[in-house]
Amino acid sequence: MNPQLARLAAVAAQPSRRIIGLMSGTSLDGLDVALCRCTGHGASLHVVLEQFATVPYAADFQQRLRAISQPKVQLEDVVILNAEVARRHAAILLQCLAEWGLAPADVDVLASHGQTIWHAPRHQHGRADFGHHATLQIGDGDHLARLTGILTVSDFRQKHVAAGYEGAPLAPFADELLFRKPGVNRLLLNLGGIANFTLLPADGGPAQATDTGPGNTLLDTVARQHYPGLAYDPDGQYAAQGRPHAGLLAALRSHPFFTEPFPKTTGPELFSPAYLAENQRQTNTKSLSAPDLLATLVELTASMVAEAMHYYLPPPATAEVLVSGGGAHNATLLAALARHLPTSHLRTTAEAAVPPDAKEAILFAVLANETLAGSPTLSLGKISLPG
Repeated sequence: MNPQLARLAAVAAQPSRRIIGLMSGTSLDGLDVALCRCTGHGASLHVVLEQFATVPYAADFQQRLRAISQPKVQLEDVVILNAEVARRHAAILLQCLAEWGLAPADVDVLASHGQTIWHAPRHQHGRADFGHHATLQIGDGDHLARLTGILTVSDFRQKHVAAGYEGAPLAPFADELLFRKPGVNRLLLNLGGIANFTLLPADGGPAQATDTGPGNTLLDTVARQHYPGLAYDPDGQYAAQGRPHAGLLAALRSHPFFTEPFPKTTGPELFSPAYLAENQRQTNTKSLSAPDLLATLVELTASMVAEAMHYYLPPPATAEVLVSGGGAHNATLLAALARHLPTSHLRTTAEAAVPPDAKEAILFAVLANETLAGSPTLSLGKISLPG
């Protein structure tokens, strides 16, 4: 047998695997690196987070990623960044391993989400000549495997789309294994660039998941535009100084996405700076103060999360809401959510021993583990051999 295939078979047969999950979300702010020990699989899975780091992207690199996450780009830029993202991620990974006193040989598997540059579910692209979903993540797994010497699983969303699904959210597959709590409605709310959640019903029914609309993507854009030197509104302190503008909020909420049936997915392709600017133009709010604009966007995110939750759990049903992602640090956003969800218990995933900043990277480590363990119900991702 080819030595590399023999290595793959050996890793798949191990009762326990050391897996690094890499996650870079739509906020484009940096790379999350989670070193996990995954023992068993499926219902018997046990995960221990051994190390975690978030390594920020340089400002110029963030800008280049934003530039190619647009409807019209230079194809050469996409091709080059596909390789460059992988090389940068490989360098970050090797740096983290060195800081943790580990070598690549100490890691069994690398699970890489890649960098989404365009997400196009069928309802979003609306093309009559192509009635399927599509998505694109860059940061090629073959480059990662070759540069790090670690067996790599990547392109999780492509496998999901190829099977006829939308490619998002993928979190419920791992949320089911990590967070199910019998007798309790648990809602795993991720406040990343886009807000989404997984509902694990108290009665043991199947997980339900959906995107709800913008999370931090527009909030971060406004913070960058109005507060030079800031990448986001720290703790929501500037939003706390403002008041939501009712007219602008109503206009933002009128987007057709919000009337699409659940479940649904979206991305910054829809909820872009252009979307915000057009609604400000229509409502004559271009001169709205930055705090009021941020407060309006906080209210948009919180109200649409609540509306989606009430669809799946009509009041007076209650839930334990466990928050993760960058929005878990936005006290103003959390306060707005608490106001919209008065009968629910709002906490972070730390309550379930999962750091909120690390959750998404851990989830991809879990997806890789299940794929390699031969899960009969979960096989996602492209496998790249290091040799």
